Amino acid sequence: MKILVINAGSSSLKYQLYDMTNEAVLAKGLVERIGIEGSVLTHRPEGKDKHIVKTPMPDHKVAISLVLDSLSDPSVGVIQSPDEITAVGHRIVHGGEKYSKSVLLSKELIQELDEVSKLAPLHNPPALIGIHACQELMPKTPMTAVFDTSFHQTMEPSAYMYALPYELYESDKIRRYGFHGTSHKYVSQRAAELLIRNIEDMKIVTCHLGNGSSVTGVKYGKAIDTSMGFTPLAGLIMGTRTGDMDPAIVTYLMAEKGWDAKAVDNLMNKKSGVLGISGVSSDFRDLEKAASEGHKRSQLALDMFYYRVRKYIGAYAAAMGGLDAIVFTAGLGENSPEAREEILKGLEFFGFEVDQEKDACRGKEVVFSTEGSKVKLLVVPTNEELMIARDTKELVQAEA
Repeated sequence: MKILVINAGSSSLKYQLYDMTNEAVLAKGLVERIGIEGSVLTHRPEGKDKHIVKTPMPDHKVAISLVLDSLSDPSVGVIQSPDEITAVGHRIVHGGEKYSKSVLLSKELIQELDEVSKLAPLHNPPALIGIHACQELMPKTPMTAVFDTSFHQTMEPSAYMYALPYELYESDKIRRYGFHGTSHKYVSQRAAELLIRNIEDMKIVTCHLGNGSSVTGVKYGKAIDTSMGFTPLAGLIMGTRTGDMDPAIVTYLMAEKGWDAKAVDNLMNKKSGVLGISGVSSDFRDLEKAASEGHKRSQLALDMFYYRVRKYIGAYAAAMGGLDAIVFTAGLGENSPEAREEILKGLEFFGFEVDQEKDACRGKEVVFSTEGSKVKLLVVPTNEELMIARDTKELVQAEA
């Protein structure tokens, strides 16, 4: 069984083709600047040199057609025909309240996804465009929707509700949803496998740390709380996002500065976070370099970030009534031993000790706590695409 995983953005598209007999990646790639001058496809077949296609791509249908051509090309392809693709799994950021698990696509579902797009106006519409394009090109191929929000649907109302008039929840579904769910699900399951433990007996805090960051408490295999909220703006300080703050700041800025909702939204999502504090960059690598050279605001931005992550780890350990493992993933979590070390400072009372030699790794799976540590520390590179492929395989086989 060969499964194609599609992650469509407004002007970009990522893809991976899996052979699910052994979960091997046959090829992966990235299409950039769809609908913009300078469109380019970078195709990376396993065991072969990368292949670059520079040609106008006015829309997603053209882009996906070129992806299928590359996958089946005699010289750089990995299949003889797109007909070999058993199913396509689509990453969807927001599934609203209704979807607590991945589902096969249908006309009714697509209509519902269109309706829920108001909750994720930057992410869901491009995903729907990708779905429509794939359906036009592969009308007989089963397709699935795998939601970033679904893993968090196990949260209790006490965790996901906001203290607003209840009518706003009933009418507009204003509540905490959480994101990065596919990543948190994968790394928590993989951590249990690496520790040779049953995840249904474990209390795990997963830290997805990068330009977008979130922390999730995973108790007995289910999410009990997560740092992102109604939108991905809540929770941790991020590359350009504020994270948690007093909501009255919004009304203050509107009243005192005369800003409208669009201006405040742009400030909170694109000009804040570690970029806003440091004035240097939204990239943590740039901040680490600047801080090492004595740039105080870059150090402040890093210290604020570390502190917030540390607080969330402690909060979720308390919410779960204990802690068995802390898992780091995503760009910063996987690749910065310095960030992991700073975040963990002061949490040693949980019962762990860092193995400095093992913690020196970047971008690979490792248990970096010492043998005698009660709480285990892990780095697990995230693999959202594999989770999408697994869910798609399961759904297609169940339907057969």
